[in-house]
Amino acid sequence: MALIEQFFQSSRRTSATRPLRLTTFLSLWRSRRALARLDARALEDIAVTDIAADVEAKRAFWDVPQSWRDQ
Repeated sequence: MALIEQFFQSSRRTSATRPLRLTTFLSLWRSRRALARLDARALEDIAVTDIAADVEAKRAFWDVPQSWRDQ
């Protein structure tokens, strides 16, 4: 029994080593696509500059923020 417990403990992944799910990438892609479609007034409402929105929207879908990896 101890060998089985040891196997499961060693196979558990921490948040740093856990792979991100496809749904995470899809969500990020959709968010960036929506951000790219916002007009100047909407961007002002969420306190994001045109340049910052453009930079974020052009990032690759696999470029996940570090805060998402820490969850």
